Amino acid sequence: ISFDFPMSSKEALSLNFLRVTKQYLPHVARLCLISTFLEDGIRMWFQWNEQRDYIEATWSCGYFLAACFVLLNLLGQLGGCVLILSRNFVQYACFALFGILSLQTIAYSILWDLKFLMRNLALGGGLLLLLAESRGEGKSMFAGVPSMGEHSPKQYMQLGGRVLLVLMFMTLLHFDPSFISILQNLVGTALIVLVAIGFKTKLAALTLVLWLFAVNVYFNAFWMVPAYKPMHDFLKYDFFQTMSVIGGLLLIVALGPGGVSMDEKKKLW
Repeated sequence: ISFDFPMSSKEALSLNFLRVTKQYLPHVARLCLISTFLEDGIRMWFQWNEQRDYIEATWSCGYFLAACFVLLNLLGQLGGCVLILSRNFVQYACFALFGILSLQTIAYSILWDLKFLMRNLALGGGLLLLLAESRGEGKSMFAGVPSMGEHSPKQYMQLGGRVLLVLMFMTLLHFDPSFISILQNLVGTALIVLVAIGFKTKLAALTLVLWLFAVNVYFNAFWMVPAYKPMHDFLKYDFFQTMSVIGGLLLIVALGPGGVSMDEKKKLW
C-alpha cells in the first residue's frame, strides 16, 4: 500500500531554502545554539564581583566557593563554545554545557520558576540535538549499547531534543480572549505538535524559526534599553536564550527529524 502526500508550495519553498543554505546552515545553527552560553560566559567575566557576591549571599557558601562557581561557569561555557565552534571534542563540550545548565538551574533557583525551567529544558533539547549531530558513524559514545531495534541512540536523542525544544513555545502562549491571541495560540500549538511528532518537520521548524525570531527581536530588544538599567540584562538574557532555541530549530531544518518521526515512517508506507 502506498500513501502519497503531495508536496505543497510551502514545502517546496522550504526545500529550496534548504538547498540554497545547506552549506552554511549547520554552522549558523551551531552559532545560534551556543550564543546564550557564550554571552553568559562573557557576562561572568565583566560581572565577576556581582555574580560572586550573589552566590555568596544566596547560598552562604563563602568567598572562595562563590568565586569557584563563577570561574567554573566562565571557563566551562567559553571553553565549551570554542570546542563546539571548532568541531573538536564536541560531545565532551555538550556534556560540559549540560552540567553548567544543571548547575545554574539549582544555583539561581530556576527549578522553582516554571517559565525559566521550561526554557532551560528547551536549551537542553538544543544541546541534545547538537550532541546527536556530532555523533559520526562508527564513533558512538554508546558503544556496546543495544540499538533497540532499527533505531539508534542518535535517533532517540533527536526525538528527545525535538520534544524538549518545543517547551520554549509553551512559554510564549498567552491565555487572552482576543482573536489575535487565540489565533496565535492555535497556529503555534499546531506547529509545536508537528515538530514534536516529526510530521512536515522541516517546514514546521522553519516557520517556528521565523515566528520566534520576530517575537524575539520585538519583545527582547535589549539594545533599546540603557545598559545601566536592570531590564537591559534581563532582556539580553532572554534574547540569547531564545536565539539558542532558534539554533536548535535550525539544526532540525538542516538535518531533519531523525528516524523516530512520522516523516521517516512515511517513507515506509
